[in-house]
Amino acid sequence: MTASATPVPAAPSRRLGIIGSIVGLLALIAAVLPHWVVPIVFPPPAADKVIVDTGHRIKDRIVAKVMGVEYQAPKVEKSAGRSWSEAASVAAISLGLLAILFSVLALVFREERLLAGVAAALGAGAIAVEISFLAMGVLMLIVILYVVASIIGLF
Repeated sequence: MTASATPVPAAPSRRLGIIGSIVGLLALIAAVLPHWVVPIVFPPPAADKVIVDTGHRIKDRIVAKVMGVEYQAPKVEKSAGRSWSEAASVAAISLGLLAILFSVLALVFREERLLAGVAAALGAGAIAVEISFLAMGVLMLIVILYVVASIIGLF
């Protein structure tokens, strides 16, 4: 009996797709988790304290304007929660872009398409989550400005 000489096709490599998927998952975790964890670990100041501080700054600015002196805003230190949140946002976007890069490289090197697609989806999802939180913040600012302008009588 003779053995057949047909070669068995090798399975496509999965290395870049797996690395991209892991990086994309880390990006998605970095995008979502800090918005839940940071406020619990580093709670924001109470609303009444923020309102009082803002009132004092407005009063100081008006007094400086009346006296003809240039207003010097006090140096405000970033809170630990804000620093962590900013670092997580930068990490999420960076890791998301890295996951998309690994996805493209996996396709270029003809690796398995499913893992490349998963890596691209996770990376794009992490970036989309960050953009959506930014958009929600901008919308909240617009609503607050509209309410204040409405109370003052500008609209």
